[in-house]
Amino acid sequence: MSTQPCVFVVDDDDAVRDSLGLVFEIAGLAYQTFASAESFLESYCPGQPGCLVLDVNMPGLDGHELQAELNCRHIRLPIIFLTAYGDIPMTVRAMKAGAVDFLTKPVSTALLIERVQAALQQLEINTLAQAMQGQAACDRLNGLTSRELEIMGMVVAGLANKEIARRLGISHRTVEIHRARVMEKTGATNLLELVRVYEACRQ
Repeated sequence: MSTQPCVFVVDDDDAVRDSLGLVFEIAGLAYQTFASAESFLESYCPGQPGCLVLDVNMPGLDGHELQAELNCRHIRLPIIFLTAYGDIPMTVRAMKAGAVDFLTKPVSTALLIERVQAALQQLEINTLAQAMQGQAACDRLNGLTSRELEIMGMVVAGLANKEIARRLGISHRTVEIHRARVMEKTGATNLLELVRVYEACRQ
């Protein structure tokens, strides 16, 4: 899988795909074009960095439905909607669902390139920040004993202290002590924070 960011163009109009491809090629950006949301989903490799330039009105899955599907799959590609039929409610809906921009056709080449490059730069910043958070989380987990790591995994999995005690053959009080040490060493103040530390290190 390539780590070079790619601009993914999803639009059912052949002429639009061709013209956008030419724009991105001249700008020196890697790109791929797709005639439908379904073909994009079949082709995309999760984790491949890039930006999605997405039409709204398409046969089959429309742009909003593709955005919802990507959110369900936890695919965090920045999305720039590009449509000839945009309105305020449509724009609000897209932005609330996580789109980074909403542009109306025809759009100037300079503006489109500017917005795409901004989205790719923000993606790079977010990826770096996530990596740093993951490293910080791992550093905190490295301070745990093997028993504390074992209990942390069970806590994150949703097991109650009594069930953990039963599975490990130790007392309920011992589980409580280990659990308190896990919270202290990881800096987590509640279960949600503990889950975030655990998941960040696993990424």
